[in-house]
Formats: sequence, C-alpha cells, structure tokens
Amino acid sequence: MIADDPDAPSGTWVHWVLYDLPAAVCGLPEALPRNQYTPAGAKQGQNSFGHLGYGGPCPPPGKAHRYVFRLYAVDAELGLRPGATRVDVEGAMGNHVLGQAQLTGTCERK
Repeated sequence: MIADDPDAPSGTWVHWVLYDLPAAVCGLPEALPRNQYTPAGAKQGQNSFGHLGYGGPCPPPGKAHRYVFRLYAVDAELGLRPGATRVDVEGAMGNHVLGQAQLTGTCERK
C-alpha cells in the first residue's frame, strides 16, 4: 500500500509505504507502531517525513489536499528490506501487480 498527497506544495508527499502484507490480512489495528515490521508481518517503508510507518495528513492552510491510498495485489514478495522507499517498492512490483484498489479522501486546514 502506498499513501500519498499529490497536492503537497513541494510535489507528491508520501505518507505511508507498506509492503509484503500477507494476503490473508483483512485489516490493520489502529495506531500501528512505526516499526520495521507490522504485527501481521508486513514491512514498513520510509515516508517523506523520513520515518518508517504512517505519517498523517498535515496540509498547509488553504485549499483541501487529496490523500490517495493505493493497495496493490502482487504475485510475489518483493524481496526488499524494511525502510524501502516508494520508488523502491514500485520498481520491485514491476510486472507482479495482479490488481489495484484506490481510495481518495480530502483534508484541509483553514
């Protein structure tokens, strides 16, 4: 799963990179720790804040920003260590993507 803000002033801002999530997992707990591995065995990558795990929305005041969550179904583990970047994950997925789902939400600060 890759979550990002394509409306960030400096360009697309990555909020979460999560990969090698087992297919049997149907959900993730609230307040997931920012560890290399999740309790379900997935690996967490580096976000644009420079940390592992999820970094929530914090748009500047003004226009609403879109937050896009993309979930990919792949046919193989990616073979990446924890801490991989979005670019690393997208490169490793290559021709292994079987399907994709996307959810977009908005957030704004006045």
